[in-house]
Amino acid sequence: MLRTPSRAVGALTLGVGALALSGCAVIGGDAGTAGVVSDADLSSTYGLVSPGTLTVCSDIPYPPFEFEQDGELTGYDIDLVEAVAEELGLGLNVIDSSFEAIESGASLTGCDLNTSSISITEPRQRVMAFTLPYLDDDLVLMARKGSGITSVESAQGKRVGVQAATTGEEYAQENGLSPVQFEDGGVQIQALQAGTVDALLGNQSVLLYTLKDDDRFEVVESLPTGEQLGMAVSPQKAQLSSAVNRALLTLRNDGTLAELQERWFGLAQEDYR
Repeated sequence: MLRTPSRAVGALTLGVGALALSGCAVIGGDAGTAGVVSDADLSSTYGLVSPGTLTVCSDIPYPPFEFEQDGELTGYDIDLVEAVAEELGLGLNVIDSSFEAIESGASLTGCDLNTSSISITEPRQRVMAFTLPYLDDDLVLMARKGSGITSVESAQGKRVGVQAATTGEEYAQENGLSPVQFEDGGVQIQALQAGTVDALLGNQSVLLYTLKDDDRFEVVESLPTGEQLGMAVSPQKAQLSSAVNRALLTLRNDGTLAELQERWFGLAQEDYR
């Protein structure tokens, strides 16, 4: 949906081509054998804004990806970039940055990365580079258990709530549904809970995060759209991009990404394969 008001989450899809990425400074590994790399060396290698620190721009708030809770930043993207910084042996500084600057590439001004649940698109790739995609952006159809709705086809003639101006609304219209539009994703979910709509069609991230602990509802059909999320990085910081890619591979292989998906969305990585 390209990060108009709602976005989605799915399986990690880090390509095997990342295994051939160029070498960089310490990324993971055994501390006893990796050697010591100074903050100055890391800053020079990666072109960091601040020595020893990964400075990350993020559009806050946008739950469940980045938001403040009890005075602390949290969310799926925040947890992920914290893990990346740890893999790189760096501190982390997150700066609130408007999402509108993504389209021009200005969102990277003063930052090493932008982690704002950004869909990778061709226009955006012209003004910034992206790490390997770390989430597939898919749609789901959700309904109350026992409703009789088991697929998009069986939802024909039913009241299906969608968020206006999203790929969920577009998909519903293209597939013969008569969607009920909501300007806000939260109101859309409240409508399902109140029974004023029979089902919801929208992005997994928002729907699963909000409803993952409500066992009255279930995903009745997953609808792949092919969109992917990635972290934005300056094209001039190839070494940093390579290092982050290696960190993402490590986090996939050690199960960290699956754990984060389960924590924030209630479903583990393998549920999306």
